[in-house]
Amino acid sequence: MDETKTGRIVKVAGPVVVAEGMSGVRMYDVVRVGNLNLIGEIVELRGDRASIQVYEETTGIGPGEPVTDTEAPLSVELGPGLIESIYDGIQRPLNLLVKAEGDFMSRGSSMPGLNREKKWHFKPTINDGTMVSPGDIIGQVQETTQIVHKIMVPSGVSGTVHKIAEGDYTVDETIAVCAAEDGIETQLKLMQEWPVRSARRIKNRLTPNKVLVTGQRVIDSFFPVTKGGTACVPGPFGSGKTVVQHQLAKWVDADVVVYVGCGERGNEMTDVLTEFPRLIDPRTGRVLMERTVLIANTSNMPVSAREASIYTGATIAEYYRDQGFHVAVMADSTSRWAEALRELSGRMEEMPAEEGFPAYLPTRIAEFYERAGNMQVLSGNTGSISIIGAISPPGGDFSEPVTQHTKRFVRCFWALDRGLANARHYPAISWLESYSEYLVDIGGWWAENGSPDWENDRREIMELLQKEVRLQQVVKLVGPDALPDSQRFVIDVCTLFRNAFLQQNAFDKVDMFSTIGKQTRMFHIILTYWRRGTEAIKRGATLVKLRKMKVYGDITRMKFTVPNEDLSELDRIEARLERSFDQLESIYA
Repeated sequence: MDETKTGRIVKVAGPVVVAEGMSGVRMYDVVRVGNLNLIGEIVELRGDRASIQVYEETTGIGPGEPVTDTEAPLSVELGPGLIESIYDGIQRPLNLLVKAEGDFMSRGSSMPGLNREKKWHFKPTINDGTMVSPGDIIGQVQETTQIVHKIMVPSGVSGTVHKIAEGDYTVDETIAVCAAEDGIETQLKLMQEWPVRSARRIKNRLTPNKVLVTGQRVIDSFFPVTKGGTACVPGPFGSGKTVVQHQLAKWVDADVVVYVGCGERGNEMTDVLTEFPRLIDPRTGRVLMERTVLIANTSNMPVSAREASIYTGATIAEYYRDQGFHVAVMADSTSRWAEALRELSGRMEEMPAEEGFPAYLPTRIAEFYERAGNMQVLSGNTGSISIIGAISPPGGDFSEPVTQHTKRFVRCFWALDRGLANARHYPAISWLESYSEYLVDIGGWWAENGSPDWENDRREIMELLQKEVRLQQVVKLVGPDALPDSQRFVIDVCTLFRNAFLQQNAFDKVDMFSTIGKQTRMFHIILTYWRRGTEAIKRGATLVKLRKMKVYGDITRMKFTVPNEDLSELDRIEARLERSFDQLESIYA
């Protein structure tokens, strides 16, 4: 190592270390700090002084200890073996470290992100003599039963491939050689590296026009997000942000899920680690871990690693997107990430902006969410990244900076309501504060999936729910008996819709996940009850008569009683509903 790239510590301020004698280093280079070789990253340069954020506990580190530059940015290893892995914020494999060092790993521990001993069976998809360029697919590996891992030409490499052969290889063995026009040869391997702060190249951005099915009715039918879309889930403490994120990670219609636990409580990550290996993916019948990458950076871990964990997750997601997969990234929570930025900024004595956050907070949030999208990748295939970030605003105040800046850069806003959570209505997504800006883009998708009138039906229910809010204010003043049956029926239908459709039990085997087919049929049944009930009341029927129809109870229970695999019972419920109204109308004809 060049001596100009080795300095000495002059100041330690928590996770921030200042070193002098660092001439020639570059921003965002990874360095080894102190005698313990702690991992750090250069975040500020002033002359020959460098400010370093250290990704490990700095207790015991003092002035005079060495700092050595690795001359490389913080990067992650990308290749077979990512799926089913559990990493920390800088891609150290926690499931392997615990075997090597026990429950508490020592500081300065280092282990490669990908297993160097496991062999993978590589099948070429090209022949010797094929011309390739960055992003081209040269072969594949069966990573899990669900994921066929595509091996791509790394960035900066192009030319003619030779010596490519099928066989069993470790990730760092040569599988082929690429000869450039100038004669320089590059060895191609199953793995490649990529700096986490740089977005991977793409060919073109496409319009996101397909719904990312989550199985949560209030999201899919009311505030849908697309494949390649962005969404945020803000809410006060106890309103169910993490449960929403867990539900999405479990059931979302994505090929690969990258779950980033950023600064959250350890017991919440424990739930993920214990549940995912047992839960079955309804689309494939296989365990969920066979399509999942977990990045665990809990609240008791060093604060600097929170900042890196977000970028690590985005880079892994982009790698699978480049293979043509649809990837969903769950970040829980971006507020903890922003708090890490604030703490590090304060340690470096930067000028604070609103509420002490650094002035570049909006830029960092934008950079993260802009890595989402529906893309045509370099190989010509199409892949997508959908990013869903949880926000924990202090005191549930949505006017705080992280929430407000995030709203500028996402197109779905799922606001959690404390009142709904206190009433045990989950998911506690407020239908009055939430919104989705993808409605126009996905009308064609709903028409293809059996609901051509979805947009009009949704608008009708939304208008009813807003009308109910006004009527409830009147009820508080004069009581429900002062309202005519036509207005009381609005309240009754909205109550039915909330309880039978919007409310969903994450612990019920039938109700925890709803297919689009089940959602559209349930939606239609409740709308039929509203439309025909309105006509019946106009003809003289009373609200009491409507409530006494036996089918009313079937409607309230259908989310629990009708499985996703057999929707014929919904046909029978709708038929009974139509007969009940026919009989009722014959009385008042």
